Amino acid sequence: MNDGILEKYLESGKLAAAILKESAQEIRVGRSYLELVESVEARVRNEGAALAFPLNVSLNEDAAHDTASTGDERVFAKGDVVKFDLGVQIDGYIADTATTVDLGNNALLLEASHEALEAAIRAVRPGVTAGELGAIVQNEIERRGYRPIANLTGHGLDQYVLHKDPTIPNIAINDGTVLEEGMAFAIEPFATTGSGRVGEKTRVEIYSQIAEKPVRIPSARAVMEQIRDRQGLPFSRRWLGDKKMDLALLGLARSQIVHGYPVLADIPGSLVSQHEHTLIVTADGCIVTTR
Repeated sequence: MNDGILEKYLESGKLAAAILKESAQEIRVGRSYLELVESVEARVRNEGAALAFPLNVSLNEDAAHDTASTGDERVFAKGDVVKFDLGVQIDGYIADTATTVDLGNNALLLEASHEALEAAIRAVRPGVTAGELGAIVQNEIERRGYRPIANLTGHGLDQYVLHKDPTIPNIAINDGTVLEEGMAFAIEPFATTGSGRVGEKTRVEIYSQIAEKPVRIPSARAVMEQIRDRQGLPFSRRWLGDKKMDLALLGLARSQIVHGYPVLADIPGSLVSQHEHTLIVTADGCIVTTR
């Protein structure tokens, strides 16, 4: 972590924080899901940055990995609990941040994930283990009467790398990675009224390239050309702009050249809240880049 890299993290974090705060205020009953997603993604690009991943907007029991599809007709409804997860990158240095918007009466559920995040951040310093952070998150969520989602975690960040060590659990574990000065990672507590675990739905809108292999079919080569500048970071099926590309994308997935990320959800009828910040460990604490 040198001064130049730190500056990139701070720059992407400042932009992500501003866009998240302003855009979250635009989530209201009756608003088009697709219109909101496309306007936020366009703003990131118009600011001279790039998306680290498609804007995730996940409703109610859905915890992560949902985004708008081409022609998406969904609108936000009264009672929705909306997870709004934004990733911004500048030269590959990522700011990953999320908030939850309540269109119902779920203030305590939102407080659980928010306060779990803030308490974990206060504990970050060299020598603290990831397991200790998980215990803090779990305690803050459970003492408000909810469950942390055990099989979702925070994650380390690097240039064009969205998930690496350290893994930051949402529950207490023995030991875990020992934090060191210069580490960059995201903490993202999820609180739920449901089971405390997520499973995969059939809906898949987000993919990333995971391998380089020869591709012969012209439509598949066209997909590969479109996603080349992602350098392995996730992309949306919607970004390909042509439904004819869907079969090519499925073929690339079968060939294990791209990987799909199904929507992750707790049990039907449950509600999930999420809050997230990106931070960098310093000698005596941390810098939160996405405030």
